[in-house]
Amino acid sequence: MLESLPILDLSRLDAGAEQADAFRAELRQVTRDVGFFYLVGHGIEQQLIDDVLALSRRFFELPDEAKLEIENIHSAQFRGYTRVGKELTVGRVDWREQTDIGAERPVAEGDEDFWRLQGPNLWPTALPELRPVIERWIAELSDLSRRLLRTWAVALGAPEDSFDAAFGADDAYPLLKIVRYPGSPAGREGQGVGEHRDGGVLTLLLVEPGKEGLQVEHEGEWIDAPALPGAFVVNIGEMFELASEGYLRATLHRVFSPAEGTDRISVPFFFNPALDARMPQLTLPPELAAEVRGVTADPENSKILEVYGENVLRYRLRAHPNVAEVHHPDLVAARAAASA
Repeated sequence: MLESLPILDLSRLDAGAEQADAFRAELRQVTRDVGFFYLVGHGIEQQLIDDVLALSRRFFELPDEAKLEIENIHSAQFRGYTRVGKELTVGRVDWREQTDIGAERPVAEGDEDFWRLQGPNLWPTALPELRPVIERWIAELSDLSRRLLRTWAVALGAPEDSFDAAFGADDAYPLLKIVRYPGSPAGREGQGVGEHRDGGVLTLLLVEPGKEGLQVEHEGEWIDAPALPGAFVVNIGEMFELASEGYLRATLHRVFSPAEGTDRISVPFFFNPALDARMPQLTLPPELAAEVRGVTADPENSKILEVYGENVLRYRLRAHPNVAEVHHPDLVAARAAASA
């Protein structure tokens, strides 16, 4: 039985060919067998990490009116602040508040519905310091994510640049959430966020030091994944499972509520390809192809879609029905008709 998540040190990639090969082999094995790990040696400055956590806490300390100024019902792109109890996972209410921030781009026009997700962010006027720090954070974690993707490609016997075109600087679709889980009398029995698998490609999670709450499913058991100072919790999403034909597997995870009188700040970063990109399909070498397990369905028994925008739009409509009803009533009606 696995008792804790593995720890991988990215700096081994720069420690000579032997260490780099060993790191790639470990990365491949861990993301096949577990799907989650702690990443250290990543090169992100500790001061920036501290600034992100400090500003995240300051955001949630703002008066309600300052947070509601950027409530997500004002954004057709599902950006901005979500009140406690206004997000769903597999149809159940999550007990957290958050703000969603994505790539800062103009509203897009296109025939496909998923282009509705491209557009500007909502920034709190009461905390102007937040925007420059978060934009730097998104840029640096995007670069780190691209390096990880190139490492995975080699580890899986594919060309190093297999993912480059879909994840270019002007095309990738990163999304950041700044999340606060308030304390609950139910504690570990309370749903901070319910059991789910990430629907995108790659997640890098930052959690306040000393905090717990994340649990990862492994062989039918739940493993606690408390914060590790200076480390990211990294996991792959469903579209990476798709890219590897199921050789790698997106893993179920959940967050339980903190004890009453406490709270927990976390900052998950999701790195994904362009909205109109089809997830690159890797051709695995024979020894790895022989171990392919096939692609699974998501927790609501839906097929993983190849075009990222179609996948993420489905998740956003399910998670934020209040935003969908305000800005996308036609899509809500179409989904209702399809399920009737």
